[in-house]
Amino acid sequence: MTLFAAASALALGAVSAPAMAQMNMPGMHMPMPEKKKSSARKKAPVKKNATVKKKAVSASKNGATKPMPSMTMPMQHGGARAGPQAAQPKPGMTMPAEHGAMPGMQMPMPAQPQPGMPMDHAQMGHGQMGQMAMPMGGHAGHEMNMTGAFGSYPMERESSGTAWQPDTSEHMGLHVMSGDWMLMAHGVLNLVYDTQGGPRGDDKAFASGMLMGMAQRPIGNGTLQFKAMVSPDPIMGPSGYPLLLASGETANGRDRLIDRQHPHDFFMELSASVSHDIGKNSSVFVYAGLPGEPAFGPPAFMHRESIMDSPEAPITHHWLDSTHLTFGVVTAGLIADRFKIEASRFNGREPDQHRWNIETGPLDSTAVRLSWNPTRTLALQGSWARLIDPEQLEPGVNQTRWSASALWAEDVAPDWHAAATLAWGRKSSRGHNDDGVALEGSLKHSNWTLFGRGEITDNRELTMQENGPAYRVGKVSLGAVRDFQVSGHLALGLGGLFSVNFVPNGLAPLYGGHKPTGAMAFVRLRLD
Repeated sequence: MTLFAAASALALGAVSAPAMAQMNMPGMHMPMPEKKKSSARKKAPVKKNATVKKKAVSASKNGATKPMPSMTMPMQHGGARAGPQAAQPKPGMTMPAEHGAMPGMQMPMPAQPQPGMPMDHAQMGHGQMGQMAMPMGGHAGHEMNMTGAFGSYPMERESSGTAWQPDTSEHMGLHVMSGDWMLMAHGVLNLVYDTQGGPRGDDKAFASGMLMGMAQRPIGNGTLQFKAMVSPDPIMGPSGYPLLLASGETANGRDRLIDRQHPHDFFMELSASVSHDIGKNSSVFVYAGLPGEPAFGPPAFMHRESIMDSPEAPITHHWLDSTHLTFGVVTAGLIADRFKIEASRFNGREPDQHRWNIETGPLDSTAVRLSWNPTRTLALQGSWARLIDPEQLEPGVNQTRWSASALWAEDVAPDWHAAATLAWGRKSSRGHNDDGVALEGSLKHSNWTLFGRGEITDNRELTMQENGPAYRVGKVSLGAVRDFQVSGHLALGLGGLFSVNFVPNGLAPLYGGHKPTGAMAFVRLRLD
């Protein structure tokens, strides 16, 4: 808990209110339109002094820009108040402008370079992160239209590891520009009381969550990125927390965790990536992590917008996304507009019971994933993986996995945002094919979020039998959380959820019936 608190303090310090409240752009120029008689003049070369040099903050939401008369003006908060002279600047006049005093002011990037004006992001390529369109009219804050680390698409498309989500997804986190570096911080800390009913249930209070940071900058004709993520999960103890119908990993290196969700390791991601543009909307990239996430499955459940507000792990975790924490992975990929093909070599072994260390192992497993975002609101993927010796308690037993998923996100009405995920996964081992399916959804309005999930799995680990029969089990969970803004970038949430589990006749005596229930109440702190 001390380490997590210290990391949180560092993240808060990096994005403190005084630094976030100001944005100085002394190098930004907006030339006046030239008179018709000078239209035949030759265009001057584009100047390179218009990049944002000091810290700026992004609300990380898309905004549309509108044309405006061009002026040469260094923009500063706290500048001269608007007045007649400010409303009607003379050609060539240099003047400070106060944001908010000029509500109609917006700064689009022209289709053709003009003297003193930087080209827009599409013209520059995704590597030149420092030059960004910043729509100002009608917005309380500044918005930066930023591209992703792997290609010239919106940053909102990127999720955990190298996975994609819809471009219309909400992008959490605080963004700060410092020279050529864009820095991001995001964190969630859940304090949960969990009760699971029936003979195999239990009660427990625990902490879960994550704190992540990212730094990226242009390098050549591409982008260099570093990411780090830590979790307080090990504090809950080696046996994790009660969760009916969940299984996977081990608490002590000898016994399986059954009807419990295992804690994640303290280090959830330490990764680096580099990308390079190879054409219009096309790029190649390499990603490596220790730990990191290979190219398999949808984004990890704690990063899927459809269910990220729930503190409860899915029982389909080991069918869909348990490889999100892999101790050793290298991924190479090719992006062509809305398509991405990538392949990974990684250490296929699940993390052991020692949750505070960094493990190593051979990169002997393989994953391949094809992703396609046909529209801004939809993200599709299909993937395959061959895992060598993945289970600590089943040495020498290899596994093949398949996955397919569809993620959707959209503003369905003013101040109403919805997201959904439909995902399928298959584990094949020892001649058995066991499937898992999850349907998730969330609806956000103002400070309220409603969320829910339905799941079905074919599980062979719910009894102590070695290579026993598969039992088809299911679960439905519904919950809500209400956020209260504590400060500009810190929110306190109060929430709860209720779940109903469905077990077949063969398991009903062990669970005290066919529909054992569970519930969670939680308080969370969120930095974004």
